[in-house]
Amino acid sequence: MTSNAITTDDPRLTAVRPSPRQVAWQAMEFYSFIHFGMNSMTDREWGLGHEDPALFDPSSLDVDQWMQSFAAAGMTGVILTAKHHDGFCLWPSRVTTHTVAASPWLDGRGDLLRLVADSAAQHGLKLGIYLSPWDRTESSYGSGTAYDDFFVAQLEEVLGEYGPVFSVWFDGANGEGANGRVQEYDWDRYYATIRRLQPDAVISVCGPDVRWCGNEAGHTRANEWSVVPAILRDIEQIADKSQQVDDGEFSREVRSDDDDLGSRSALEGQLDELIWYPAEVNTSIRPGWFYHGEEDDRVRTDTELFELWCDAVGGNATLLLNVPPNERGLLADPDVEALQGVGRLIAEFAARVLPADPTVSSGGIESDDGRPEPLRPELTQAFGRGLTDASWRPAEHDQTPSIVLELRSTAAVDAVVLRERITLGQRLERVTVLGIRNGQEVLLAETQAVGYQRILRFEPTDVDAVRVQVDAARGRPALQSVAVVGGAAMH
Repeated sequence: MTSNAITTDDPRLTAVRPSPRQVAWQAMEFYSFIHFGMNSMTDREWGLGHEDPALFDPSSLDVDQWMQSFAAAGMTGVILTAKHHDGFCLWPSRVTTHTVAASPWLDGRGDLLRLVADSAAQHGLKLGIYLSPWDRTESSYGSGTAYDDFFVAQLEEVLGEYGPVFSVWFDGANGEGANGRVQEYDWDRYYATIRRLQPDAVISVCGPDVRWCGNEAGHTRANEWSVVPAILRDIEQIADKSQQVDDGEFSREVRSDDDDLGSRSALEGQLDELIWYPAEVNTSIRPGWFYHGEEDDRVRTDTELFELWCDAVGGNATLLLNVPPNERGLLADPDVEALQGVGRLIAEFAARVLPADPTVSSGGIESDDGRPEPLRPELTQAFGRGLTDASWRPAEHDQTPSIVLELRSTAAVDAVVLRERITLGQRLERVTVLGIRNGQEVLLAETQAVGYQRILRFEPTDVDAVRVQVDAARGRPALQSVAVVGGAAMH
């Protein structure tokens, strides 16, 4: 019988690689959820279904205001709730009358999905779509194939007529319909439809490409792994942990079950069934997902959002931040101010990357095909979205590979940003960051998982150089970049 134990260089650990669509999605880093629709008009979180379309009439709708605010925050895309559980469609669907076409908004000639798609493109943002399979209005819901036909027809409309889509987002909600029955979703058929119409789109959360981080409070694991057991794609497990009640508290709950998903011990016995299944952190800027006026004084501050960004985008995940427009169709002032503020904080953090001269213990820059290349400036930089086509790879015999970044002058530093070349898998398992001052070393930070990006923050420390040492890895490391961030003034 073949042993399933993990060896130091077990090729099964590094053989799992992301798809091109997963790589493109990961590089987006930070994007917006837009919960808007019938619930915005009725002041609810979950609609009951069969709401009168006449209720949908946003008096001052301005999607350009939304996009300008998202762009100011440093976001790269938007995901619109084209249809929530109540079944009301924000586009004029041809398979139901429960749509904006039956509303007084723009005399029934409006198409909010079209407006969002066009405005997003104009502001350099990618489009994503949330389409709830649970439909509390549609009479065929719970009937089996007839409803699957209906839902696939809606997928074909929203994915075939509004341009490129980067994400199709399912949350697993699966309650009763108007007839008291529950639909058994034909996920395989839904996925096949998405792949046919939008092959570059990731299918998120209840899907094969992107997994939920496990809560809706923005909590991130200490070590987030992208290589995990295939069982984590079990959609029933995800659905069971999704929101079950209409309240304003779920988005702030933190649960830490299954905190270790990808360490060697967590993978023991499952090495033949590993998948690349990276995490997305989704949370709301407010306690609820839809806008409620009484929550205007409970909007997360720009500082809170920056902490979320550091933990999520700096913790090998992406950050999906919900920002709901009000019943008039505008983002409220507190939300806009918070978005502008976090955009400034992110830009200021990136601007504090210090120039440095790298020296490596062995090896050098290699392209994915193994060709050696000279050291590149990108090795000591970060925050350039996307991935370069090369990485630093130490020699096979180097037992403790390290890279030293010599600063141009002594400076206070308070963060180091690491990036792996994830097209070669997730390899780094333990990394130590040391500060060097007058020849003496001091521990600044340490971590296990790195992945696409890891932001390690620590108290401001005066150093001449920083050494990043790889203490454990799965095969040869592939470090795309390491950047040192300047901190408070020297003392």
